[in-house]
Amino acid sequence: MSNELPSIEILRLTPDWKQPLIAFFQILEQAGDIGFFQPHPFTDEAVEGVLRGIRRDLYYVLAIGIEVVGYGMLRGWDEGYTIPSLGIAIHPAVRGNGLGRAFMHFLEAAAKYRGADKLRLRVNSQNIPAKRLYESLGYEFSAEENGGYVVGFLELHPRTSPARSRKVCDA
Repeated sequence: MSNELPSIEILRLTPDWKQPLIAFFQILEQAGDIGFFQPHPFTDEAVEGVLRGIRRDLYYVLAIGIEVVGYGMLRGWDEGYTIPSLGIAIHPAVRGNGLGRAFMHFLEAAAKYRGADKLRLRVNSQNIPAKRLYESLGYEFSAEENGGYVVGFLELHPRTSPARSRKVCDA
């Protein structure tokens, strides 16, 4: 037997992750997190719809081994928006370990790589830990609430294209 811990990975949402994602949604429901995160219904049909409808939007799972412990997305591009909306949820059992922060950094980098200059997110004003995390990452929120939510924006620094950032060795 190996004492090796399972890997922690961020992976594009594919049909292989549908059932583990639905199990993750059930955990969020049991934890009472539905009021804080529900970008779409947590059903098999809704996940199928997401998988069928993805064109430019990005959907990811944060996995430890074969278990989904996070779900994140950058969406809005498919509807023609230039500023994508970021959404994220982390498994209650792994919160406070830096995985949410790491996942946020990944999503920000993915948006930047895609050419986004700014990110948008909505957070329930009662979700104080999430709002604190977002503020620590540089998101600025308006004081105005809309249905119990506040909207935050993050300015992304100009990106350097992969072609321009490569250094060529003359060896």
